[in-house]
Amino acid sequence: MKKLKLGAVLDGLGWNFMAWQHPDIPADASENIDYFIQQAQLAESAKFDTLFLVDVSHVGPGNIPHYLSMFEGVSLMSALSMKTKNIGLSATIASSYGDPYSAARQILSLDKLSKGRASLNAITSNPGGMVNFSRGHLGKADQYPMNKEFIEIVLGLWDTYEDDAFIRDKESGIFFNHHKMHNINYRGEYFSVDGPLNLSRSVQGRPVLYTAGTSETFMEIATSYTDGVFTHGQDLNDTVAVADKIREKLSLKGRRREDFIISISQNPIVGKTENEAIEKYLELMKLSPRNSLPRPLFFGSAETVANQIQKWYEAGAMDMLLLRQDHPHGLRDFIELVVPILQERGIFRTEYEADTLRGNLEIPNPPYRKIN
Repeated sequence: MKKLKLGAVLDGLGWNFMAWQHPDIPADASENIDYFIQQAQLAESAKFDTLFLVDVSHVGPGNIPHYLSMFEGVSLMSALSMKTKNIGLSATIASSYGDPYSAARQILSLDKLSKGRASLNAITSNPGGMVNFSRGHLGKADQYPMNKEFIEIVLGLWDTYEDDAFIRDKESGIFFNHHKMHNINYRGEYFSVDGPLNLSRSVQGRPVLYTAGTSETFMEIATSYTDGVFTHGQDLNDTVAVADKIREKLSLKGRRREDFIISISQNPIVGKTENEAIEKYLELMKLSPRNSLPRPLFFGSAETVANQIQKWYEAGAMDMLLLRQDHPHGLRDFIELVVPILQERGIFRTEYEADTLRGNLEIPNPPYRKIN
């Protein structure tokens, strides 16, 4: 059984309405690069697998403060690639309004900048974002067909060049073998892309590809094309049931379950004791105007939270836990208090195993796959 994977969701001001009022967080945290660098380096110091950004491209009713003024994901991850060395860098792009050629180029560029640490979360979206990108004429029924086309194009473009296409021999004057460059000539209902992409293949084969959801259609697309998913359930049993269903579909398609990453997110509040965790929770609840923060599922003393995580991990609910932050010190507290326990139990690493994201996730580099 592979070790538990950990990711840090960069929520800036926090995944709630009130954390921005806390004295220990910059009021502009969601657009403060110094704050993001601090969080990224903190996660890397604890040997987390990846950073992750949940993105939105519109302002709508009920948005938390973080979503009202935040960085675009690829730009942020590119900046963080220069301030980190080992941790993965994941950006979210919505296939409902993103362009697959631009997305493939952006993420592979991020992968080159970071020397093999990039990943893409290719998701469907909502009407608000679609209107901002001239897609308001499309509806919910279009989203998964678009997602499928988007993913097929991105994967094809990432395999524009075979692994040894670039010779770069100065003496012979041969830069590359043109026989090892391939167009995709894709014609779909929503996207048409010829290719080629003007970047050589990734050192990790292709950037890691995720998608997110819980529906049957989502599962079909994910288990056919992606390296992992972000999913969820209401409780342990529900989450295990979703994960088991995904793994069953992988097996039916001849894919190794071990080569696929099932991720869930939680927002732990942890203290040295149960009372300390309660005090941190109450700190937030006192920060009106909206004191409607549900008590986190993973909550309490470090030992309690470590036990909860171990139980979920060993039950098969997740391969990777993504940490969201409600309290301004949520990530720091988890790293200082919970990570050492998980390491002592042999559940989580003490050192990075590889130089690439795929290597640390313990999933293989995909072989080159010629499209045309």
